[in-house]
Amino acid sequence: MNKVNISEKLSQFTDYYHPRIIGELNGQHVKAVKLKGEFVWHHHDHEDELFLVVKGKLRMEFRDKTVEVNPGEFIIVPRGVEHKPAADEEVHIVLFEPASTLNTGNVENEKTHKQLEKI
Repeated sequence: MNKVNISEKLSQFTDYYHPRIIGELNGQHVKAVKLKGEFVWHHHDHEDELFLVVKGKLRMEFRDKTVEVNPGEFIIVPRGVEHKPAADEEVHIVLFEPASTLNTGNVENEKTHKQLEKI
């Protein structure tokens, strides 16, 4: 039962769209990730995702609207909803999602990370 310093975990890497596991509970992973630029359109058939913004501004794009998420705010993307995370400047995110969640959902490409590092 140790506390986790989110800022310290985020300082351990510099790459984008490559989540790291920083905690586990009840079949869920708590992940830290940095984003900049646009990701890929995708959805998750079986998992909801929670994006908590720690630093910067996340732009969560949906087919019918865009939601800006600021530090201290989060957005839950329900399973099956197509979305595309984007950020004009670097943004720091904590994700809460089932351990089975693949970062690119139903899409597999060069941004897909199947094996995540625990830090």
